Amino acid sequence: MQITPYHAKYFAFELTKRSSSDSLQKLASSLFDAQVDLNPHQVEAALFAFHSPLSKGAILADEVGLGKTIEAGLVISQKWAERKRKILVIVPSNLRKQWNQELLDKFFLSSLILETPSFNQEIKKENLNPFNQNETIICSYHFARAKDVYIKNIPWDLVVIDEAYRLRNVYKPSNKIATAVKNAVAHAPKMLLTATPLQNSLLELYGLVSIIDDYTFGDLKRKSKTSKKKSMT
Repeated sequence: MQITPYHAKYFAFELTKRSSSDSLQKLASSLFDAQVDLNPHQVEAALFAFHSPLSKGAILADEVGLGKTIEAGLVISQKWAERKRKILVIVPSNLRKQWNQELLDKFFLSSLILETPSFNQEIKKENLNPFNQNETIICSYHFARAKDVYIKNIPWDLVVIDEAYRLRNVYKPSNKIATAVKNAVAHAPKMLLTATPLQNSLLELYGLVSIIDDYTFGDLKRKSKTSKKKSMT
């Protein structure tokens, strides 16, 4: 096929044009390549995650079986298409291989599962920070806590946290893993996936939102002081 000057200009325009953050065109390349049967709510959820370029993140709280992993995969795929490839996925240990396989099978995205053997192997290769890779990194909650210093030193383009209900008690000092994960990824845009953002108390929702932004619902300590003063009066 011979490309005329007209076609060259058209292709250049398509490659360089920018779409609004809540436009379906934003996900055009990801939707084109994805090997999945998408439902409208999954596309809407992915667009919601992109809704504001100034946002620090989003919580996708669809019920079990509605495809939160697919929604996250769309966002990851779009980030990859935009050459924003510092991506970290934090999941329970038993879901690491599932995420690795789904990203490859459904979105043609390779990923590296970081655990103690692979981490030490990277160190032996003189990679001073094994989290610094050219592919998506997948690790467990416990590993993220153990290697939080390494995670802090990477300018992540996106951090996806699956089964994020495990972090909803982050406001409690006793939850060491949640606190370590929150601090390690504090500087990065985040997407939290959970079917149960709260069960027993609104403070659990507060805890999840504070992973993204500490001050969306205000400061917990200041609120508790204010409520005590009101009760005294």
